[in-house]
Amino acid sequence: MVKKSTRKGTASGLLERLEKGAVICAEGYLFELERRGYIQAGAFVPEVVLEHPEKVYELHREFVHAGSDVVEAFTYYGHREKLRVIGKEELLEPMNRDALQIAADVADESGSLLAGNICNTNIWEPGNQKTHATARSMFEEQVGWAVEAGVDFIIGETFCWVDEALTALQVIQEAGKPSVITFALDADGLHDGAAGAVACRQLADAGADVVGLNCSRGPATMLPVVEEIRSAVSCHVAALPVPYRTTADAQTFQLLHDTCCTPDIGTFPTALDPFVCNRYEIAEFAKQAHAMGINYLGACCGAGPHHIRAMAEALGRTPPASRYSPDMSKHAYQGTDENLPDFYKHLGKMYE
Repeated sequence: MVKKSTRKGTASGLLERLEKGAVICAEGYLFELERRGYIQAGAFVPEVVLEHPEKVYELHREFVHAGSDVVEAFTYYGHREKLRVIGKEELLEPMNRDALQIAADVADESGSLLAGNICNTNIWEPGNQKTHATARSMFEEQVGWAVEAGVDFIIGETFCWVDEALTALQVIQEAGKPSVITFALDADGLHDGAAGAVACRQLADAGADVVGLNCSRGPATMLPVVEEIRSAVSCHVAALPVPYRTTADAQTFQLLHDTCCTPDIGTFPTALDPFVCNRYEIAEFAKQAHAMGINYLGACCGAGPHHIRAMAEALGRTPPASRYSPDMSKHAYQGTDENLPDFYKHLGKMYE
């Protein structure tokens, strides 16, 4: 049984840290817990929060151990519309409250920032006021629970409509919490046709504390856009790519295509393995983005703790997980350590 929060939160914690330097926020819970066998791909509803809370605790702790400064409550896709689709709306409040408490426990024990989370509703239709009102109501529910849990700030993410993001921002502002608003940019811009820099400027003008991109694009196709965003706004900028090798021809991971033993549903989302970025690619992204003046960094769907550690180390940090960073000098065949047998060092030449 997850206990009720008595946490107060620190309203300016995020902004103070961003003024001093980079803040790393690990995301990617949906994909990682699906890979581990605790979430069903397709609906991607975080029922694991209620069914196996120990796994959510574990992943939060692994990300903090790897260098994340933020524990983000696992309420992504834990909203009313997603639960309606699977016929389990009665789980809405307990799922959100438990996810927030799990995250609060880990944030408190580690001294990390605690973030609430709202996201794309998958019901927003331009000009359809009924869907707008419903989406706002969904945001108000989740933001209300996040505030009660004592979050330090609230993330609104993966938006594809500027007006939906603006509505989410308004709800966060009315709750009196700092905001991080990020878009998931398609190959041709957002669903409403807005370019990434234009959309972020609108959110910044509306008072968002941090604006930027998350999800959809990998490092190669996100970096040029966040550079444009950095030039277009004066507030802090966020960059949280998916760790996949997107290209000029396939700018989002939904467009990646593998021809080897791929089921009829396509490569996305369950056959992306051949396109995973290694840790060094993620480290390079972090260095380049930070050099542009982007201080809110992380990785989204598909990220593992090793990606977050690489990002932290690229920024000059030594998180607890750095104790176990690679040291190939002691490898039996490829190593150079004087304690290794010369015979095996010789055999190691087969790897050259």
